[in-house]
Amino acid sequence: MVVPGEVSRISFLASSAPLAQDSRARLAARYGDVAPENAQVIVALGGDGFMLETLHRMLGRGVAVYGMNCGSVGFLMNAFSEEDLPARLGNAQAAELHPLRMVATTRDGRQHAALALNEVSLLRQLRQAAKVRITVDGRVRLAELICDGVLVATPAGSTAYNLSAHGPIVPLSANLLPLTPISAFRPRRWRGALLPSSAQVLFEVLEPDKRPVAAVADFTEVRDVIAVAVREDRGLAATILFDPDQGLSERIIVEQFTV
Repeated sequence: MVVPGEVSRISFLASSAPLAQDSRARLAARYGDVAPENAQVIVALGGDGFMLETLHRMLGRGVAVYGMNCGSVGFLMNAFSEEDLPARLGNAQAAELHPLRMVATTRDGRQHAALALNEVSLLRQLRQAAKVRITVDGRVRLAELICDGVLVATPAGSTAYNLSAHGPIVPLSANLLPLTPISAFRPRRWRGALLPSSAQVLFEVLEPDKRPVAAVADFTEVRDVIAVAVREDRGLAATILFDPDQGLSERIIVEQFTV
């Protein structure tokens, strides 16, 4: 956590949106601006998508990221204000996020690795539903899922695509990963599962020639996959900062009571 009075090196990063670019120019002129590699704190200006990009960029670097909303929803962002920024940074509450590591094997035998702070999802590429076998920790749990797709989410990502697919919201401290189908056709009533964060999940695509599937880890898409392995990578972390009483854990709880 950043200590008040010690924040003297801030790096301002902004999305391409005009509002974010204009805000960055004003804040940099007021508080100074250093390169990200020399910063104590990164201040990200934009929306949730840009915040996710910035967190990916800072993974494993030990530098916390504080977002200010210059976008729309701003679930991962703090309210925008130019006033007393060093004090806000010093009083901020930190949350540590661990990514999911995806290793996708394509039909040509190549492997593609990527990280996800929100979710890893498998999606049908064409008009026909996908058929997927699901194995957890070496044991087949679902021999055949016919669906538009299926995903594994982090707790932080459980309020994103996972929630839109009617998956459960998971508190940060729960050490659980939601496994959620997307428009399941068979078994029709299967609504997914909650897995321990230590679980190793393997998705195997059945009939890949007839029913091609793509795998997506946040911003990385791999098409024509035949197998996708997913696990949480506890060796990597991103630190995100929030104003007091507005931390990510609180936001996740509030989201569960939003109607």
